[in-house]
Amino acid sequence: RNWIVYHLKGMEMSGAKHHIRNLGFGRDIAILDRHILRNIAALGVIEEIPKSITEKNYYEIESKMREYSKISKITMDKLDLILWYKEAGEIFK
Repeated sequence: RNWIVYHLKGMEMSGAKHHIRNLGFGRDIAILDRHILRNIAALGVIEEIPKSITEKNYYEIESKMREYSKISKITMDKLDLILWYKEAGEIFK
């Protein structure tokens, strides 16, 4: 994903992760958009939603979500889908 972010102009972390996941390589990554951040904050995984996401805090939050994923025994890709569904009310992926 770092290669994608650094070599494709205009691509950010979450966009790169969408591409990786859609290619079938995203089982252990998080796509931290506002919907997911809001839900993991509600779960107590993070204390608050950051106003902006740097690469450093993206990886820190992803690490916390990965820990939660292990504790809950739900893989990251499935946890992402569950939290997205909770927020959006539908699955259209």
